[in-house]
Amino acid sequence: AAGERASTAPEEAGATAEAARDATMAAVQATADTLQATLQSMKVVEDMRRTLRDIRDLREQGGD
Repeated sequence: AAGERASTAPEEAGATAEAARDATMAAVQATADTLQATLQSMKVVEDMRRTLRDIRDLREQGGD
């Protein structure tokens, strides 16, 4: 029985390491997805700011 356990220990360690790698990769992908969504939001905000600046500039030109 001890011999069987010893022979399966490397297999279990390999499976555990693979599961840890999979979990790490999933976490990295989730982080990348979050960063991408944040970048997209920042682009939208910058576009809105640009539009508001353009509107302000047009109003200032029209008021002269």
